[in-house]
Amino acid sequence: MSWSIAQVARMSGVTARTLRHYDDIGLLKPDHVGANGYRYYEEAQLLRLQQILVLRELGLALADIAEAIDSEPDTLAALRRQYGRLIVERDRLSRVAETVRRTIVELEGKPEMSVHINRPENLFEGFDQSQYDDEARERWPEEFERAQARRVTMTDEDMRRWQREATAAMIRMAEFMAAGTPVDDPAVQDEVHQHYQSICIWWTPNRNAYRCLGQMYVDDERFKANYQKIAEGLAEYQAAAMAAYAEARLID
Repeated sequence: MSWSIAQVARMSGVTARTLRHYDDIGLLKPDHVGANGYRYYEEAQLLRLQQILVLRELGLALADIAEAIDSEPDTLAALRRQYGRLIVERDRLSRVAETVRRTIVELEGKPEMSVHINRPENLFEGFDQSQYDDEARERWPEEFERAQARRVTMTDEDMRRWQREATAAMIRMAEFMAAGTPVDDPAVQDEVHQHYQSICIWWTPNRNAYRCLGQMYVDDERFKANYQKIAEGLAEYQAAAMAAYAEARLID
């Protein structure tokens, strides 16, 4: 049985324009073209389209999708492998969603329902900020003194509030990452701007310093571990977003 391009578009949710583009780049060729010039697809093409959509959901570029599908001629084996990847992604998103749910419960002021591990002080458990003092004093002496002076003016509740806000910001970035939002997307960059403003409470990094700070979140295992508690790969996503922000909005 054959289906026209209009029928395939209707059943799959992929526009006819996109299907024609897939044909043009060799990603999904129709089974045949009718005398009326319409493209027609059969079961083999529908199965390939399903694989394309699965891999697109997993964030692969079209060129990578073509390579992935063509490298596995056994359709059933390919679908099994893709199913496994979807299960892993589902579980990852479930963990992010659960973290967000717990934080919402805490921020709504329902301590009887809160989960211990999601309290900000536990999220940053073992993360002794003073361990960076000597390094910071040597690298940024003026900024270090300003941060120390600011810290003296803050109460314990001020610090807990700052940590709660930092945790919530990390979770929002994890949501952007899970949705596949590019780091230079305006919504992501607005979130990074809030991060930059929170850093400016302590010191004001220029373009290079802010970019380096983001890279430190990746390179320093002490920092990276806290991002990993939220979502795998979040430190790298945060660093890339900060680099984009620094390039677009900050000066040296």
